[in-house]
Amino acid sequence: MMSDRSRPGDAAEAIIVRKVPSYGQWIAAACALGLAGLVLKSILTNTRFGWPIVREYLFSPEIVSGLEVTLYLTVAAMLIGIALGTILALMRLSGNAVLRTSAAVYVWFFRGTPPLVQLIFLYNISALYPKFTVAVPFGPVLWEGNVNAMITPLVAALVALSLNEGAYMCEIIKAGIISVPTGQTEAGKVLGMTDGRIMRRIVLPQAMRFIVPPTANQVIQMLKMTSLVSVIAITDLLYSAQLIYTRDFTTIPLLIVAVLWYLAMTSILTFGQIWLERRFGRSYRDGASGAGLLLGGVARWFRPGGGRVHA
Repeated sequence: MMSDRSRPGDAAEAIIVRKVPSYGQWIAAACALGLAGLVLKSILTNTRFGWPIVREYLFSPEIVSGLEVTLYLTVAAMLIGIALGTILALMRLSGNAVLRTSAAVYVWFFRGTPPLVQLIFLYNISALYPKFTVAVPFGPVLWEGNVNAMITPLVAALVALSLNEGAYMCEIIKAGIISVPTGQTEAGKVLGMTDGRIMRRIVLPQAMRFIVPPTANQVIQMLKMTSLVSVIAITDLLYSAQLIYTRDFTTIPLLIVAVLWYLAMTSILTFGQIWLERRFGRSYRDGASGAGLLLGGVARWFRPGGGRVHA
């Protein structure tokens, strides 16, 4: 007879797991802390950073005015880019070969050329087309305008940023739509829903969890990309700082002012992105399935006033 001491389970229970000391990690952490200390000491003790000048100009009217232009360009370009990207994504997924090819060429061109080149090209578009004319084919001219007067620096910046963003949003939205199982669309067709209604009520709501996080990341990228408009003399945040340090010869302090504002805005947007990712991923982390989401959406349709499906 086996005694209680010789049971096989006791040997497994007697095993003590000991963590192997990670000396390499401790050395790397010490080096990182040491390097951070040296950088912090240099920042605080080097008078050439000009911290008094930074405090003086951080909330100056010129900087705040440039900040408003930067935020305007970010919001407006993103809204136009999202709308344009949605249209292009639907064209890419269309059954019409002409629409698919047209959208693919658009995305190929705007993703394949640098945004700065697009911005400068559009700013100088009047060299190619001095006048913009609306006329009846082989008939009278209804309206004619000067392109140089129409395409101001602000308009050129907004259009260039929007067109560029539309190409990237097209790919993001297309990937989100493709991520929704085809069974969801088939179930909507069985219920007698039109393609447009299926897209609005079933596909897009479920695709949002794939679309929103990268879109929030694109907003952060757009905020930083607006600094490109300084090359065409738009008084955004960066160009406002450049105007001041060109006048006062305080280059480093004014660049630090711009850096601090960009860091503050991107940090706020990053927290917003984290919240959105948690918000749109909550139902999936809680175990909700795609079928459950579809049934929930269909149930809302049959509620009073919820958009009952008619045969």
